[in-house]
Amino acid sequence: MTVREAVIGFLRSVGVDAIFGNPGSTELRMLRDWPDDLTYVLGLQESVVVATAAGYAIGTGRAAFVSLHSAGGVGHALGSVFTAYRDRVPLLILAGQQTRGMLPTRPFLAADEPAAFPRPYVKWSAQPSRAEDVPAALAEAYRVAMTPPRGPVFLSVPEDDWDAPAEPVPVRAVHADFVGDPAGLRAVADALDRAEAPALVIGAGVDQEGAQDLAVALAERTRAAVWIGPMSGRSGFPEDHRLFQGFLPPVRDQLATALQNHDVVVALGAPVFRYHVHAGGPFLPDGTRLFQLDCDPSDAAWAPVGTSILTTVKAGLAVLLDLVAERDRPDPPVRARPEPARAEDPVRAAFVVDTLRRLMPPGAVLVEEAPSHREVLHRRLPVTRPGGFVTTGSGSLGWGLPVAVGRALASGGERVVCLLGDGSTMYSVQALWTAARHRVPVTFVVLNNHGYAAVRQLGERLDVKDPPGTELEGIDFVGVARGLGCPGHRVTGAADLEPVLRAALAADGPVLVEVPVADDEAPGYVRPPG
Repeated sequence: MTVREAVIGFLRSVGVDAIFGNPGSTELRMLRDWPDDLTYVLGLQESVVVATAAGYAIGTGRAAFVSLHSAGGVGHALGSVFTAYRDRVPLLILAGQQTRGMLPTRPFLAADEPAAFPRPYVKWSAQPSRAEDVPAALAEAYRVAMTPPRGPVFLSVPEDDWDAPAEPVPVRAVHADFVGDPAGLRAVADALDRAEAPALVIGAGVDQEGAQDLAVALAERTRAAVWIGPMSGRSGFPEDHRLFQGFLPPVRDQLATALQNHDVVVALGAPVFRYHVHAGGPFLPDGTRLFQLDCDPSDAAWAPVGTSILTTVKAGLAVLLDLVAERDRPDPPVRARPEPARAEDPVRAAFVVDTLRRLMPPGAVLVEEAPSHREVLHRRLPVTRPGGFVTTGSGSLGWGLPVAVGRALASGGERVVCLLGDGSTMYSVQALWTAARHRVPVTFVVLNNHGYAAVRQLGERLDVKDPPGTELEGIDFVGVARGLGCPGHRVTGAADLEPVLRAALAADGPVLVEVPVADDEAPGYVRPPG
């Protein structure tokens, strides 16, 4: 048995059925006589490859296998590796390396310190000392990727290792769910029982662990107000529920103000203190007690205030539900809904989102990367199903479009709707080619306000007027899509929007819809005070 045969055997044993890659010379020996049962999903740039694999991992719940070219390819991919790390997406990333005999001479294409290159944004990284150690290292990497908190791992393999002899890797399991300290969970339950006005903060960990039903049960038993953590990459709670209050702002003073009426706050799988712009003041209102349930010891360690209980969210919630008494508190105020947006020209993002809400098929998955319009989306299109929403939790652009493609590749038939800004689209537009090649069921909606409006909005808060480099004129998104094999349509006005969207949502395969919109949407948290 060769290293190559042992690795492919291991991938099959853990259910890997696809490889996401962009091939180079140092990967060719791995790809020799590639088996038909492992689909090779080609991406046209390495950051696109990683994000597409991430969408597939999110959809399947398993680590996705990524093949990158050596140093340069890994460098191209790092923006998406960073987001996968922040969003706890399990990826098994393998990069080629030059022949071992050439490494002392620092050859063309080689990585000088391959294991250090992607750090600190991988959980584990290595280049094995011997060729025969590659299969066991890959198996260890897979187990690390799938152990909470999940995330990307990295293995560098010299190209001549693949033909070396090796032993098969025995299959072994790691059962990684764990329950927090009983005394810590008891303290959380006691605080909730005595609270006058409790609140839950739902983080991406609730959705990642499939714990939404338990979170709903805890909220209803305690009559707690429910918020979603700042800049969360997932939803985790039905946003049409009577207890749902909205989305915490990523600004210290605004977040503390939003929680000022709550005496006990329990964060579930959420880094509560993830800020986007700086402000002073206390982290929490005076007298508010915070408890955090999460599986990541580093998140528990850096939280500046509160009590953290290390536990996987689903297991901790199950225990907490057995400890908490049902309380007959009054419900918090019902969250106000905005008035329907008007059909007017130029089209406004609010009208696009309202139209999508009416037309999206049941069970559709929403992927979003439109920073200028995210607050509008959250106000007007409630996510109600587990796994129904994905965005970037890191803020690094270029994630949404390829993640939507990968999520659709893992689809059981449900439609994926990807709402994008024009600036975000151009970071990873190559993924449209992969979408067309695999005929994935994605509707891409590009809200084109002709610029990096989110940067201009932040500039207003910082008193930076008209920053250069924020105008994006002259891009023909429909033409670009068609050139990559993806059908596209441009909306010419409000009256044109519904028929174009309706057809795009019912299409067999991917479709891009470009909607020129008025540049008038500013997230509340970036508006200057007053």
